[in-house]
Amino acid sequence: MNPLQQFVAELLEQEGAVVEPIEPEGLEVLAPAPLQQALRLPELARLGFGAELPADAQRVSLESDWMERLAGLLAERGRRLEWIVAMDNPAPGSPERILQHGLDLLNATYRLQGVEPAWTRYLILRFRYAAVSDEKRDGILELGFNLANGATLDELLAGLVAGAMELEPLAAPPTGVDLPSTWQPQRLQPILERALAQRVGRQLEPFLKGMRRRQERDLKRLHDYHNDLRREALERLAVLPSGELNEKQQLERQRQQLRLAAIAREYEAKVNDLRQKYAVKVTLEWVQTLELIMPVQRFAVLIKRRKRERLLMLDWNPLARRLEQAPCEYSYTWERPREVCDEALHLLSPAAHGPCPQCGRAYCRVCHPEKCPKCGKTTDPGSVLIPLGSQQTGDGTAP
Repeated sequence: MNPLQQFVAELLEQEGAVVEPIEPEGLEVLAPAPLQQALRLPELARLGFGAELPADAQRVSLESDWMERLAGLLAERGRRLEWIVAMDNPAPGSPERILQHGLDLLNATYRLQGVEPAWTRYLILRFRYAAVSDEKRDGILELGFNLANGATLDELLAGLVAGAMELEPLAAPPTGVDLPSTWQPQRLQPILERALAQRVGRQLEPFLKGMRRRQERDLKRLHDYHNDLRREALERLAVLPSGELNEKQQLERQRQQLRLAAIAREYEAKVNDLRQKYAVKVTLEWVQTLELIMPVQRFAVLIKRRKRERLLMLDWNPLARRLEQAPCEYSYTWERPREVCDEALHLLSPAAHGPCPQCGRAYCRVCHPEKCPKCGKTTDPGSVLIPLGSQQTGDGTAP
């Protein structure tokens, strides 16, 4: 069975239906009355999931209204999960070498203080995004954080979640385990706004590039057409004598001047139509939350910048067998490297520690999130984050 067929079969069986696989890539369903009503099905139905459908089957696909039907049936089930796992957690070999490859600081030095076993709580959020313009693109985006230190999990997520789901979960963490607390919405919301914009932009970049190419092609065609009309009107004006004109010549001049004004108005209107056509509306909807609690190996790293020091904790994950990346404490970008601010030793991406566009002074966007401390110019988040270049809206319940 393909994944969607398997999912639907298991869900219908849980709801009391009798389900039998049929070829090609289909299900025969005997549904009880409540399920018939919820999914708008007859008592005996056939569902198809492949390019070729069984006889008399309804097509079930990600693009069909079946996604809404199944969402209505599930309601809030499956939206949140706490998964606690335990496994062998030996210290990794050559921790200094692991740290050397995993931590990239441009303006500070560091020293490994020690490695010890610990437990952590990962917050992994899944969102559905959709971009609508002259075409539509949608997909699923996963974003994960280590709640102990704010590190993002972009490079670890695939192996981490897949490996954890294969392990038998525990009912509760072992006694005496010290876990980081969950993040409250007021802390999580600004982090999500910064982190998600970049990642949705990265996912949509091929779509946006294609859209820009089509827009530029249409704008060029529009410009060439109206430029030819304008040149023709100017040529007709140019052949008129420069001195005093007779009545017929004056009428011709007025006609061509009115024509030029009409061409300019029409061109502007057509350009505005194209802007509307290619405007992008991006919606983002929270789908699921996974809290993964598990053991890790915690690296204690002493960071030194000038005469100041800061102790940073980074976790090495035994499932992904990787050291997490130090967070940018403003943008939460996945991109390396990191810089350290002078005021509070915040870890930042170069953009989040970059110069003010007005006075040129580099400053920390965590210490001064609203404006430059020297000239007072308002901080532009678009200069720090990777912009979507489009309209973004948020839908769905906050995780």
